[in-house]
Amino acid sequence: MRKFDQLRPHPARMYDYMLGGKDNFAVDRQAIDQLAELIPEAVPLARANRAFLQRAVRYVAAAGVRQFLDLGSGLPTQGSAHEVAPAARVVYVDHDPIVAAHATALLGRSSRAVFVEADLLDPAGVLDQAGRFLDLDEPVGVLLVSILHFVPESAEPGRAVAVMRDRVAPGSHLVITHLTSMGRAEGEERPRGRGSSGGGADRTPAEIRAFFGDFPLEPPGLIQAVDWRPDRPKLVGDWSLPSSLMAGVGKKP
Repeated sequence: MRKFDQLRPHPARMYDYMLGGKDNFAVDRQAIDQLAELIPEAVPLARANRAFLQRAVRYVAAAGVRQFLDLGSGLPTQGSAHEVAPAARVVYVDHDPIVAAHATALLGRSSRAVFVEADLLDPAGVLDQAGRFLDLDEPVGVLLVSILHFVPESAEPGRAVAVMRDRVAPGSHLVITHLTSMGRAEGEERPRGRGSSGGGADRTPAEIRAFFGDFPLEPPGLIQAVDWRPDRPKLVGDWSLPSSLMAGVGKKP
């Protein structure tokens, strides 16, 4: 198994640390502690993102879906899909070979969860590999949680997601979270150069909604992640997160 470099922080381990996990090194913890000083909302946003994933997986599983495809998954730790829906079959997908090696070791000999090293921008390849473990003639929950905003428009993520939508069976669900600019009005032009290079894409809510295509959105629609079917009502004094993480769940008719 290829080993993580303990001298350099790695995004997957850093995210694990933000979620309270133990699959990280001192260099990852130091990087996140420094980030939190500069951006205090970074860790709460990461946890809000994971909490949404857990609620969405429970919701989709309650609708009768028994298999999930988690794209750009990172390490399958800290309340990942196979832990939230233990009766489901789960395929985790990431293109990072270091993540692939460690994730495979974490999953061990699980009969219900596997890891596939692949790129979500090659949806046909992803589905071909996932189809060895999942029954793609049956509904599947496709998870694209905090990954699409890392993909620039030049890489055509919309095309890749459209292939996914077309290939999955009726009754499948598409689960998305995506960062959006704070304070940018609907229709306002994106700053020049954003979304057109390797640095990712800054998309409006309308552009995020477009990833769902003709899939109707499950109530309450595309809203802030913390407000999507929360486990409890907001309480007076709850710390407010910036309104920058949109979330939604669409269902294929």
